[in-house]
Amino acid sequence: MRKRIALALGLHLISSTLMATDPTESKELETITLGAGCFWCVEAVYQRLDGVESAVSGYMGGHVENPTYKAVTTGRTGHAEVIQVKFDPKVTDLRTLIDFFWEAHDPTTLNRQGADVGTQYRSAIFYESEEQKQVAEASLAAAAKKFSRPIVTEITPASTFYEAEDYHQEYYELNKSYPYCRAVITPKLKKLGLE
Repeated sequence: MRKRIALALGLHLISSTLMATDPTESKELETITLGAGCFWCVEAVYQRLDGVESAVSGYMGGHVENPTYKAVTTGRTGHAEVIQVKFDPKVTDLRTLIDFFWEAHDPTTLNRQGADVGTQYRSAIFYESEEQKQVAEASLAAAAKKFSRPIVTEITPASTFYEAEDYHQEYYELNKSYPYCRAVITPKLKKLGLE
């Protein structure tokens, strides 16, 4: 009887050890949501960064439930075009991701990125925790020294994230020959050393 119990305990320990080192085991991911102009551009940047598990285009920061792209483009819903980034903090840290944020757009232009104008294109960091807020604020303070004009990025608590319509997801990957992609996104990726 003792041998059976010892054998059962041994098998349980082996099984527990194997389960703990299983490469398919779910990862502990963090989430940060970023607005930096057109979400097609930002999604293309973050999809290429090490440690990013997903970058999903969507809307945040508004007052209308279930907004559509058509409604958001009017500027009347209060939402920003954003990407919600899920990342593995064992591979990359939040500071690195936010440092890329400052390089990926012009955070000194209010409600505008290039030809894209309106509150939906505002620069914003939507944080999920007090720790994320502190990282974002410290990164902003460091980035401010690199710009000749003041940074206008809002750092605000995350609210409900609404995933954008399917045709906005993976937009650059599926439409690289589209004129906007060739004129705006490809040069941005090259400038950042991601293409």
